[in-house]
Amino acid sequence: MSTGRAGVRDWAIAVGVAAVLLVAGLSADPATLDSDLLGYPLLAASGLALAARRRWPVAVLAVTGLCAVGYQAVGFDVPAVAFLFAVYTGVRAGYRVVTVVAAVLMLVALPLTALAPPQDLPLGEALARARGALEVAWLIAAGAAGEALRQAERRADEAERTREETARRRADEERLHIARELHDSLTHQISIIKVQAEVAVHLTRRRGEAVPEALLAIREAGREASRELRVTLEALREDGRNPPRGLEHLPELVQRARMAGLDATLTVEGERQAVPAAVDRTAYRIVQESLTNVARHAAAATASVRVDYRPDALAIRVDDDGTATLATVPKPGVGLLGMRERVTALGGRLHAAPRDEGGFTVHAELPVGPPG
Repeated sequence: MSTGRAGVRDWAIAVGVAAVLLVAGLSADPATLDSDLLGYPLLAASGLALAARRRWPVAVLAVTGLCAVGYQAVGFDVPAVAFLFAVYTGVRAGYRVVTVVAAVLMLVALPLTALAPPQDLPLGEALARARGALEVAWLIAAGAAGEALRQAERRADEAERTREETARRRADEERLHIARELHDSLTHQISIIKVQAEVAVHLTRRRGEAVPEALLAIREAGREASRELRVTLEALREDGRNPPRGLEHLPELVQRARMAGLDATLTVEGERQAVPAAVDRTAYRIVQESLTNVARHAAAATASVRVDYRPDALAIRVDDDGTATLATVPKPGVGLLGMRERVTALGGRLHAAPRDEGGFTVHAELPVGPPG
């Protein structure tokens, strides 16, 4: 049940119980005007206190008990209905010891109240009146109902947690299975392609011949495929012990691009702040995929990576000076589609297109604050 609907229901119960107590007080016919002036407010307060029973169950238990003792002391022989509700709520909330102590104190206080002035009832009549105000059977029933519901809710929570753990374990097993399949089916073949391409390039250069561009492309594709496969296998084998790669690993990413011959730079603007884990991973993947595309397709000499920490968003921009122009219609490859899906899933925006001055730009904005 939502918090708003639960609050409305609690207020309805509180007003209803207060009304019942007031009607019972009117029929009790107290002896003096002083009793009226004090007793009716105590009856109303006892019922209305139940509106806060979910938030402050122990405090409501104390208030309803004191009110019951108070209106009994001034001559209102009215059952302690609100206190029974408070006992039920206290046990349901897990305050069993406090609730039992409060119930025992009430069972002792009510007959003592009837024995004390101004009532000074005989012992037998005082005990009968206390029993009428708070039957032990109803007290036990209220506590038992609260405990039964508490146990049912605990079992439901445990069952939900067990289902989540089972689903997580199955997902982990499936990821490991996929990782093994990828490793067995692709790693060996890609390694052979990469080694053969390296050997072919080495022999061609050793003979003093020009290395064909196609052969260089095969070698570079083999290297990149090996790196990508390794990253994919690491992600699939991720079990929570090793944190995924994120913004703090961008310098390593840019350094690898430099080692591959690309003049890459990294600029960080704004005040660094913690971002959600999904945003952290997505930002890394955007930069990784953008630099990979630059190395594969752009024929670029330089690339710049800019990270801008804003109050409500994280902006990522990757520019290159490649051969793309405004007249070029970029093909929506798997890399761009994957970036767009990641950004859209987070409620962000992605712009990937040729620049006015030439080259290509990838600009993503990922929200980091609460929606709306």
